[in-house]
Order: sequence, then C-alpha cells, then structure tokens
Amino acid sequence: MPLHPMVMNRMCHRRLATLATLAPALLSAQPARTADIARATATITAPPILQDIRTLASDAFEGRAPGTRGEDSSVAFLQREFRRIGLKPGNPNGSYIQPVPLVGTTSVIDARVNRGGTSTTLKALDDIVAWSLRPDTLVTVKPADMVFVGYGVVAPEYQWDDFKGIDVKGKIVIMLVGDPPVPDPRDTTQLDSTIFRGKAMTYYGRWTYKFETAAAHGAAAVLLVHQTGPAGYPWTTVQSNAREKLEIANGPAHSAVEGWIHLDATKRLFAAAGQNFDALERTARTRAFRPVTLGSTAAITVHNTVRRMASRNVIARLDGSDPALRNEYVVMSAHWDAFGIGRAINGDSIYNGALDDATGVAWLLAQARAFKALAVAPKRTILFLAVTAEEAGLLGSRWYGANPLYPLNKTLANINMDAMNAYGRTKSIVSLGVGQSSLEDLLVREAATDARVVKPDPESEKGYFYRADHFEFARHGVPALSFLFPGTDYLDKPAGFEQRVRGDYIARDYHKPSDDVKADWDLAGIVDDTRLTFRVAYDVANGTVWPTWNVGSEFRASREASLAKHRK
Repeated sequence: MPLHPMVMNRMCHRRLATLATLAPALLSAQPARTADIARATATITAPPILQDIRTLASDAFEGRAPGTRGEDSSVAFLQREFRRIGLKPGNPNGSYIQPVPLVGTTSVIDARVNRGGTSTTLKALDDIVAWSLRPDTLVTVKPADMVFVGYGVVAPEYQWDDFKGIDVKGKIVIMLVGDPPVPDPRDTTQLDSTIFRGKAMTYYGRWTYKFETAAAHGAAAVLLVHQTGPAGYPWTTVQSNAREKLEIANGPAHSAVEGWIHLDATKRLFAAAGQNFDALERTARTRAFRPVTLGSTAAITVHNTVRRMASRNVIARLDGSDPALRNEYVVMSAHWDAFGIGRAINGDSIYNGALDDATGVAWLLAQARAFKALAVAPKRTILFLAVTAEEAGLLGSRWYGANPLYPLNKTLANINMDAMNAYGRTKSIVSLGVGQSSLEDLLVREAATDARVVKPDPESEKGYFYRADHFEFARHGVPALSFLFPGTDYLDKPAGFEQRVRGDYIARDYHKPSDDVKADWDLAGIVDDTRLTFRVAYDVANGTVWPTWNVGSEFRASREASLAKHRK
C-alpha cells in the first residue's frame, strides 16, 4: 500500500534535515583521515630503519640462525621493540611468542657411483651438496639405480607426466630444476604461456616441489641438477648452504637423501652411461620424454648430528577500532632469521643477512610504529608477524599456516617483505606474482598517488613468488602481496643500474657473509616502499570489500572453499 503524500513529504524533510546535520561531519571526515595517514607515514624515515638493520645484522646477533644465541638475541630485540612501540602481545595466550618445533640435522655425506665395477666418489661441495632431513644419526642408501626423470613434474592439467609410470621406489632420481620450457608453436623464440605459464615459474619448478614429488614416488634419494639460470643463484650459493638443515618436527616425509649435483658432474655421469645430457635435456622439454635409467648405481652414507629445538615466531597485535570488524585481520610479515655462523668466505664466517632480511624486519617495525601513530586505529586488527626459519624452507610461516593464531578465513590479506631495495628511489615497484589478486589494484592505485607504477618481477622464471613467506598464506587461500629487491626504473641512475646491482648482489652477497650493510646504500627507496605498503595495508584494514584471488589464480579455489566452510 503506497504511503500518503503528506507522510512522504514529512519523511523527505526529516531525511534532508539528517543529511544537513551529517554533511559537515562527512565532509570533514576525509581530510581528517588523510591528515592522520600523513602523520603516520611521516614516522617512516630512514634513520630508525637503518638503525634496526644495523642492529639485526651486527656480529653480536651471530647471523640470527634458529636455535642459537642469534635467535635469542633476535627474539629479545623484537619483543622489546614491539613493547616499546606499544603493541599488544600477538599470541592469544598473552605472549609475543608462537613456539615452532624444529629438528636440525647436520649431514656428512659419502656418495659413490659404481658402473661396471668402477667406483667414483662424488666430492662433497665440488660435485654435490646433499643432506638427510631424517632425524637419524645414520642414514644409508644402499646401491640403487640412478634414473633421470626430466623435470620431475606430474601436472595433469598440462597433460604432463615425467615419470610415465616408472617405479622409482628405492631408486636415486636426478631432476632438472624449473618448469619445462615449452616453445610457443607460433614463435619458437618465445615460451608457450599456456603451458607452465611460459617464462614465469610455477610451483612445479621449485626445488621444494621436486623433493616433495620424489618422496611421494618413494625415491630413496633425489639430486637436482644445478643450472644457474633456473635455480636463480650460482653454485657458490649452494655451497654456502652446506650447513645444518631444519624441518618441522614430525613434519612431512622426505626421501632419505636430498640435494644438488653440479652440472659438470651430471654431464660426466651421463657420458659414462653413453648418454648426452644436452640432448636429454632438450627431450625433457616435451611431453614425449620418458625416464632414462643411467645404468649406474650409487650408494650414499649420511652421518647426521641431530638436535631438536623450540624456535619462535614473534607476533604483535594492534586491535581494530571497529567492534564489528576487529575480529578480522591483516597480517604483515617478514622473516627474522639468516644463516648464522658457517663456512668462512674471505675470512668471514658470520652470515649477517643485512639485505636478506634485516631490511624486511626493519620494514615490519616501521609499519608497526606508523600504525601505532594513527589517531584512530584501522577498523580491523593488524598482526605483525616475524617468522623463523624462512631460509630453511618457509618453516615458520608454514607452521603459522597450519597452526594459525587467528582464523585464516577471517584473515583478509598478508603483505610480506623479503629483502628491500637499498639503492635509491625508483619510478616503479616490483610486485611478485602480478595478476594474482585484487590486492594489486590497491597497490596500483596507491602507487599512482606517488606517480609510480607497479611492474611484474623481471625474473619471474626464478619463481620468487614461491620463495617467500607469503606463499604459505597463499596456499591456504589468503590473498597476498610480496616484494623483493630491487626496484626498477631508478631515478638519477645510469641505464642498466638495476641489472648491475641485482647481479652483483646475487653473485657476491646472497646467502653469504658479505651480506652486510653497505656504505653506498641509499634508503630513500626503502622509505618510499614502506610508506606505500603502509597505505595499502591501511586500505585493506578499512575496506568494505575483501581482497580476492583473480580468476585463473591457483589459490582461488582454496580461498573459496575456506570461506564457504566458514559460512556454514
């Protein structure tokens, strides 16, 4: 029944009067909010960021390895800073700590290849870098056939199976790292973007996937052929990682032995078997590839030193200001660990991890200070998570993903920082996994206010999207953004500067003792990126729409299933 015109008239007058009353408040709200954000971002400056980096990367922290005095120093520093900032303990039990149970194994390997009665030793460090993650003091692989399984990929969606039904149980498999690079039939100088995303690496290309699939097939051992391009780092970086290996206690099953084999050693093995490595590598790029038994056996003995430890994620919380939304969360993360004390290089044995990832932790603390400086906290709760054992395989974030302190189906987003741009201001910011989620829309919008643009990872073939802690949130369905050194389009720098600093860092400093604070660092770029990501996180925490994975993202189904379960 329609309302009487007089009633309608009175309602319109009341509505207009209400709008007239609210108008000044509505008009003033946006400038007040903008001023609040400006005050908060003004707290993000280079001196405190540099001081935090210097502290974490100092020799006093002994390289910040999990389960060492370096961990104790790192955790104490983070708790002290979170308290000083005024953040609440992030663990609902009233502490800043989430325990992460780990097992460490330090392996001494003896590997011998036998062919036709002739035994050849694979020299540790020179020919192979291998280990056992099984928590036993003695691990043996009795003489077993060696089988080349191409890229070791089983991907039904691409009609790809590198095992072709062969039984590798108890055998030693040799795999290539990376995705099969399939040429585009329309232009053979390019890769086919419809298969394994062309140039961009998928999870099938990661060494973690290779080890997982080898174990699932029952292989006794798995050796990845090291090639600098697809691996993303030189053999010297592999050698630097010949140290204690960590795994979550009672974690996933592993082959008895895992590791890397040098390309030259691989070619010798293949030649001895009458096989041409280069030819087999080319065949492995096709669906027609079939596993090749090399006609050699190998025996591997591992002597392990085993220790168990209770490592720690450190987490702090800024409660949301909206009672209806404060039980929804935005997680900002970085990893506090580095490689501790290890094999000396040029007389230095402390792997300080200044760029990787003291810069990320300094970013996290700068974010915490900025959010705490807001006059009005965001509507949703912000969690500041510093995780352990990233360098061991994203173990701290993997533990949080499996044992979240706050429901992941109420976690809107994760923003992660791993190794920042310490070489000056840039016109662009590199976002890993461009095109994955609607978070990128926010990033693009906020970058535009700084007259900057968002660009994809220029080295997407190296799979950086799967190599940082945000991945453990993504695989549980939480939309994520992650950033990695360096930026692109440097201001006031010569052409090629980006490629030079990236190349120099990977070759000289990555995972080495020389990853120290450098005299030529320019933190203006870090400040820019920290302010930008602060605004993105602020937008998410105050937004009316939850971030989503884009159509075609491999993580979309996981998120939809999680939210559907929550709605039930």
